[in-house]
Amino acid sequence: VLPVFTGECQQCRHCKSEESNMCDLLRINTDRGVMIHDGQTRFSRDGKPIYHFVGTSTFSEYTVVHSGCVVKVDPQAPLDKVCVLSCGISTGLGATLNVAKPTKGSTVAIFGLGAVGLAAAEGARIAGASRIIGIDLNPSRLNDAKKFGVTEIVNPKDYDKPVQQVIAEMTDGGVDRSVECTGNVNA
Repeated sequence: VLPVFTGECQQCRHCKSEESNMCDLLRINTDRGVMIHDGQTRFSRDGKPIYHFVGTSTFSEYTVVHSGCVVKVDPQAPLDKVCVLSCGISTGLGATLNVAKPTKGSTVAIFGLGAVGLAAAEGARIAGASRIIGIDLNPSRLNDAKKFGVTEIVNPKDYDKPVQQVIAEMTDGGVDRSVECTGNVNA
């Protein structure tokens, strides 16, 4: 199985919606750190509890998670490749294809070009976007982004005005879709 931070109970209004995956029961809660049904951790060291990171504890070799926070892997899938799909790829690709839903020929801005952002760019490319503008503060990420469909690069540090103004000027008023992949509320 692959662990997922944003689990799905399959019962709440969000899980039943095509518009959201913010499960009422299993949405990301960085403060929880314990199992939902009994409020306890499953790990300890020297008698002290070790809290579950984002409900999955993926920094450990073995873990215990809620069943709604795992996805079954096809037994035929090569594990050395599947292992990268859990968070970054599914989050970025899924957000773009299933939520942003860019149309063929559209213009898409991707904020942040880490694993999630690159997957989002790939989703925009798959959907047929004609312009995919990648925005990132880290110049080392910018050239690799073109391998994932990014057609234009913007580093906000290169401008003396807000990046949204730069993008509006580049696109004659703005993009059709925008996907934020930095996790930074300021973005």
